[in-house]
Amino acid sequence: MSDNTKLDFRQLVDEYYAPLYRFGYSLAKNEHEASDLTQQTFAIYAEKGSSLRDTSKVKSWLFTTLYREFLRQRRKAANMAPHEPKLLEAEAPAVDPGMARSLDGNSAVAALQKIDETYRAPLTLFYLKDLSYKEISEILDIPIGTVMSRLSRGKSQLKKALLSA
Repeated sequence: MSDNTKLDFRQLVDEYYAPLYRFGYSLAKNEHEASDLTQQTFAIYAEKGSSLRDTSKVKSWLFTTLYREFLRQRRKAANMAPHEPKLLEAEAPAVDPGMARSLDGNSAVAALQKIDETYRAPLTLFYLKDLSYKEISEILDIPIGTVMSRLSRGKSQLKKALLSA
């Protein structure tokens, strides 16, 4: 999308929902949280997206927003009392099991879930979302050198996870 193009919200959702959901799933390791993160990202875009000056950066903006929302929710959850898992499951909406199976079907994605979160986010953005070091740096708000270092260490952990699977 060029920076002069007015973005159509429906087109944006059609194009980025699945990749954002997969990124959210790779971070949260939970279908419900991934769905919530994705929907919250689009809700934030609906509210604040008009302030995006360069529409060619919408992909980066969406992934950054999802990642920041994930971190915000983690901080919030750390401050809350734990809930009974059975109670949470009873209150949670039904999710299409086909989507979960397609995510779990890939051994590399399963191995990726075993990687430390610090390394999982850059690996996911680089390999599954096909983002550049610079885009990852902006999304995670870390220097490019740190991105490269985390990718290197993450690849090492991923290789060990794949070999032990």
